[in-house]
Parts: sequence; C-alpha cells; structure tokens
Amino acid sequence: MKKLFVLFACILLCATFFTVHADEEEKSPFLTRTFPTSSIKEVESATAGGSLTLTGNTGSEAIIEMYISRDNWSTEKIKQVLDENYTVDIRVENGKLYAVAKQKRNAMNWNSQGLSISFNISVPKQVNSNLQTSGGSIRISNVSGLQNLQTSGGSLTVENVSGNTAGMTSGGSITVTESKDNINLQTSGGSITAKDCSGKIDLKTSGGSISLSNLSGNINAATSGGSVMASDIKGTLKTGTSGGSVRLDGISGNLDAYTSGGGMDVRITSVSDYVKLSNSGSLSLSLPAGKGYNLSVRANKIETSGLKDFRGNMENSNIEGTVGNGGPEINVRSSQRVRLSFE
Repeated sequence: MKKLFVLFACILLCATFFTVHADEEEKSPFLTRTFPTSSIKEVESATAGGSLTLTGNTGSEAIIEMYISRDNWSTEKIKQVLDENYTVDIRVENGKLYAVAKQKRNAMNWNSQGLSISFNISVPKQVNSNLQTSGGSIRISNVSGLQNLQTSGGSLTVENVSGNTAGMTSGGSITVTESKDNINLQTSGGSITAKDCSGKIDLKTSGGSISLSNLSGNINAATSGGSVMASDIKGTLKTGTSGGSVRLDGISGNLDAYTSGGGMDVRITSVSDYVKLSNSGSLSLSLPAGKGYNLSVRANKIETSGLKDFRGNMENSNIEGTVGNGGPEINVRSSQRVRLSFE
C-alpha cells in the first residue's frame, strides 16, 4: 500500500509539472512585434482558428503578440505548417495596424494541417477596430472609437469601451461591462450579460438568457429562448422573451416587457411615462404607493393590495381607471393571474 501511495504521489507531481509547463508554453508568444503608438489610428485583425484580444494602453508602443497552438505538435512542426499553409501579415500602413493570419489554400484540411492562431494586441486607447475570427473568442477593453467585432464560434467580451460598438457571434456568449455610448451586440446561441453600462444599448440572443444590472439609457434586450433578469435599470427598458420567465427589480423610468412562455415578476422604483407588460403566465407588478397612475389591467384574475384613491371600473378580470390625479400609463395584459401591489 505504501508503494502504491508513493507511486501515486509521483504520478500526481509529474502531472502537475507538465500541466504547469504546458501553461507556461501557452503563455509565451510565438512572435512579438512593436510599433510607435503615434502612428496607429485603426486596427484590422483577422484569424481563422484562434482568439483576438484588443487592449488600449497609454504607453508609447503598440505591442502585437501572436500565439500559435496545436495539441501534441512540436515547435518545429508548427513552424513548418505555418510557413507552408498560412500567410501572416503584421504591419502598420497609413495609420492602420494589420494583424492578420490567413490560410493560403481554402481547401486545406484543418484536421491534419490547421493551427489555432491568436493575436493579443495592445494599442492607443483612442482607436477604431475591425476584428474577425471564425473559431475563437474576441475580447476588447479600454478603448474608445468605432469597434466592429465578428466571430462564428466564440464569445464576445467588451469591457470599458466607449463610442460605437457593434458585435456579432453565431455560437457564443456576450459579456459587456463598464461601457457606454452606442452598444449593439447579438448572438445566435448564447447568453448575454450586461453590467454597469450606459447609453443606447441593443442586445439580442436567439437561444440564451439575458442578465442586466446597473444600466442607464435607452435599453433594448430580447431573447427567443431564455429568461430575462434585470436590476437597477434607469431610463427606458424594452425587453422580452418568447420562451422563459422575466424578473425585473429596481426599474426606474419607462418599461415595455413581454414573455410568451413564463411568469413575470416586476418591481418598479419610479415611472416616467409608461409601464407596459404582457405575458401568457402569472404576473406580479409592484408600483410605488402614493403616486398617480392611469390603470388598464386585464387578466384571468386580478388581485390588488395597497390600492387607494382609485376611481373607475374594478372587476375580477378588468381594472380601468385612475389612481390619485392620474399619471403614467400602466398597461398590463395576462392570460393568467395578475397580482398588483402598491408599496
């Protein structure tokens, strides 16, 4: 038993060594290039099988690191395949930085000859970019300008970015944090997380959930197949899902929300002009007490609490009238039960 324990410990130690060693190799760039930051206003980067990272800095040099990986291949083998099957273009021309890796032959068999080529690019903070990859993730941070991001099979991560940001992925998740101005991000098959952002924000997914927190501005977030959760939203929020629940808390401003396949739970902090809700399940809406509203609520059954100073028509399935002297339009539609409270 003691021998087996010693053997197991040795194997574990060796495995740990090789894992650490492999990680160190992966962190070492295959190639590094530097250019003066004063000459760079735009970035064009593309690769077929790896990831792209763009980071803004305040230094005097732009740094481009190229990483290449292929399981169980030696450095010599990677260099040979790179020279035979790829064209690598890293240069600065007319204010544009190019970091591009392309296959020489479209008919090349990736399984036998393909490489994962990634770029890590550090440039001035004020820069425009066009980043494209067919099989990896894209991450940008600390930049301002016009950003265009496209990946067919990876995630998008946007952090501390301002200006106009547009991104699309066909099969990955999206995370955007601490960013502002115009943000337009879409995914066909992943979830979306947005936090600490402001401006005009458009988010769309065809197959994942949406999580929003601490956003302000004009926000449009929709999913065709997941749930929606949002908290601490200021401005105008339009959101909905065709196949999940909706949970909204701390909403201040205007709200238009819907779901076709789940329940809805909404807590409003303050209303500017309107609240519009519709769903096919149960619905719970909490509004601030002591305010004036114009109510229009229709459901299979309506339950109210804290409703005071109401004038109008009140039935089990229909409420039409005003609270106080009237005010923002509250329009609620549900095929199930509605719980309406004033707190």
